[in-house]
Amino acid sequence: MNISAVTPASTDQLDLGALKLRQHSAWSSGDYAIVGTTLQIVGENLCEALDLRAGQKVLDVAAGNGNATLAAARRWCSVVSTDYVPALLERGRLRAAADGLPVEFKEADAEALPFEDRVFDVVLSTFGVMFTPDQDRAAAELARVCKRGGKIGLANWTPDGFIGQVFKTLGSYLPPPAGTKSPALWGSASRIEDMFGAEASSIRCEPLNFVFRYRSPGHFLDVFRTYYGPMLKAFAALDTLKQDALHRDLLALIAKHNRAEDGTMVVPSEYLEVVITKR
Repeated sequence: MNISAVTPASTDQLDLGALKLRQHSAWSSGDYAIVGTTLQIVGENLCEALDLRAGQKVLDVAAGNGNATLAAARRWCSVVSTDYVPALLERGRLRAAADGLPVEFKEADAEALPFEDRVFDVVLSTFGVMFTPDQDRAAAELARVCKRGGKIGLANWTPDGFIGQVFKTLGSYLPPPAGTKSPALWGSASRIEDMFGAEASSIRCEPLNFVFRYRSPGHFLDVFRTYYGPMLKAFAALDTLKQDALHRDLLALIAKHNRAEDGTMVVPSEYLEVVITKR
């Protein structure tokens, strides 16, 4: 995962490899599971959109702490949950064990999935694969391991939604390496068509909202600065004056979107729900 928000451009494999190492460091810091568990409803809704059937073989890519993994397992699917951060897989493993759900957990890179061609009925990812450095390669991997007639399901933050704007705000203080592609491109229907159109018999993209509900705007920032690796790393890389300025800008962004009037934070953030049927 990364937090870059820049215009797409070409880049070489060395740059992508270096970026992947930076991202791995970011997502291994903090404790994304604290944030990730609040997003559970997105995994549930995606599984309903995919019309999962009991017994289907499901792969969750860049699964984090397992929101979509658990949602699919609750529907009696045979689930393999993958991520390249072992600590996140362990959090998913603990959650599955607590609920008595049989899930296979496997460390894996979304750009080089360790599975044969066309072995999964459903391949899905919620706010995960969108952060890969090599977007086209990751998309090709999702399509490769999905059976003909199977489905690929994604939930991706959009460029203009709240989290998309958070990415842009962070990027204004710490510009990403030249040539990297914004993860928010995955929240664009046209980009999804570019990446998956040749492999798809149908693509459905629906803009939806996830609502961030926190005790206050300050509480949201405290949680994200402490546990959300990319934001933690961003603040750590800035001097005190720039940290204060970034904090103010993020509070202003929250105020712009906050629909609560009782001091709490209730902020809708648009994401794109994608269901692709493999040709």
